[in-house]
Amino acid sequence: MTAGAAAAQGSAAALRVLHVAAEVFPLVKTGGLADVVAALPPAQAQEGADVRLLLPGLPAVLDGLQALQPVCEVGNCFGALRVRLLRGRMPDSGLPVYVVDAPYLYRRGGNPYLRADGSEWPDNLQRFALLGWAGAHLAAADADPQWSADVLHAHDWHAAMACAYQAERPAPPAGTVFTVHNLAYQGLFAMEDWQTLGLPARRMSSEGLEFHGQLSFMKAGLKYADLVTTVSPSYAAEIATPEFGCGLDGVIRARGAAVHGILNGIDTTIWDPAADAALPARYTASRLQGKKACRRALQAELGLEADERALLLTVVSRLTGQKGMDLLLAAMPALLAQGVQFAIQGTGDAALEAALRAAQQAYPGRVHAYVGYDEARAHRLIAGADAILVPSRFEPCGLTQMYGLRYGTLPIVRGVGGLRDTVFDLDEAMRPGDRGAGSGTGFVFHEATPQALAQAVQRAAALKGDAPRWRRAMQAAMARDHGWRAPAREYLQRYRALVEGAGAAQG
Repeated sequence: MTAGAAAAQGSAAALRVLHVAAEVFPLVKTGGLADVVAALPPAQAQEGADVRLLLPGLPAVLDGLQALQPVCEVGNCFGALRVRLLRGRMPDSGLPVYVVDAPYLYRRGGNPYLRADGSEWPDNLQRFALLGWAGAHLAAADADPQWSADVLHAHDWHAAMACAYQAERPAPPAGTVFTVHNLAYQGLFAMEDWQTLGLPARRMSSEGLEFHGQLSFMKAGLKYADLVTTVSPSYAAEIATPEFGCGLDGVIRARGAAVHGILNGIDTTIWDPAADAALPARYTASRLQGKKACRRALQAELGLEADERALLLTVVSRLTGQKGMDLLLAAMPALLAQGVQFAIQGTGDAALEAALRAAQQAYPGRVHAYVGYDEARAHRLIAGADAILVPSRFEPCGLTQMYGLRYGTLPIVRGVGGLRDTVFDLDEAMRPGDRGAGSGTGFVFHEATPQALAQAVQRAAALKGDAPRWRRAMQAAMARDHGWRAPAREYLQRYRALVEGAGAAQG
């Protein structure tokens, strides 16, 4: 069905949406993208849309989906001798999922983007061009004759080529939406490989995919999607500036009103302190005794001193400069001297990993650093800590600060991107949009310096000494609604505008 035909049917027809992404929780996860892809499509399905997902045939995807069945044989393309399309369902939500099964390109262990030594897979251009190409054909009913999409929604550079392949059709059958989850990761490849993409040479100019002598998959999404979204309103404004635009700010400014920021949500069924099976005790905003039990249990589990007065600060993050981990390390000695405890989990830069291990050895009972990722441990860290630190130099949205709010663990954040949109400083004057006193939910600092970070942590430690105010702040944080229902509805409104606009243009 074309977008115009769907519009003509009006509200009687369920809007058909295909999400294209490289990862989804709990099957494959390297960051927050997987959480978004796991939660947004089911939330849209609950609003009445016919939503499906397209993933690459990574081993964990093939092993984790239920009821996988072949849809069609594609044949030889993008360097793979055998490509076929499968269909199954997500294990928890039951969401329909298509899989591009290309063993030569996808059936390999480890990170979906990187080799064990941290370098990119040398055939990433073929791997993710195929994903986008398959998305465009699936949306048009070329792959599954029983289903087509009204809207194709591509997530980050891995899926961005779907927008370019759609744009090459004389009458694109589906509107395209491209979401920038992190502009810093762009999918850059050698220009001499452009013929592999199967697109005409005119798409390889500076008006198309060319970016400083390379091919940019990110630019394909920015240029060719009908609608470009980012994962928070503040980040949408930031990426149109040279400071945050990663060299693509001019492209983004040129899209004008086609760029929107829609704040991510979190899965409030997975992240629910009242029902979280990973916690030693459950709790709610009105019954906070369980949080105290979680704190005591966390200190015991990690070998931290049983210090009730200490501000127990957690970090659950990629260990990179973007995430401000160097700022944390620089501020840590002074904060430790003031009684702060640290519980940290993450992976990333080898130097930062080594520095955190060294801090644990130097400050036993005050610092615990776990280099790795453990989902259940992350839940215990966020529930057991007093505060969660997110000192990012830039942050498209951020999810851990919203997990902190949900668990009454007050966020300490730098005022950028989605952090700025979700955390309201307890000590600042009332902001536009807030109603009355008591709307603060955390601590915000603005300069990317160890000193500014330390001052924000010190403010949190001081407030913790005022038990009634701290409790009120926890309850205000837990009262915030960061579920997916509102973002899902906003996306659906944007989709319908695309469909109706295409219908009017063809009418």
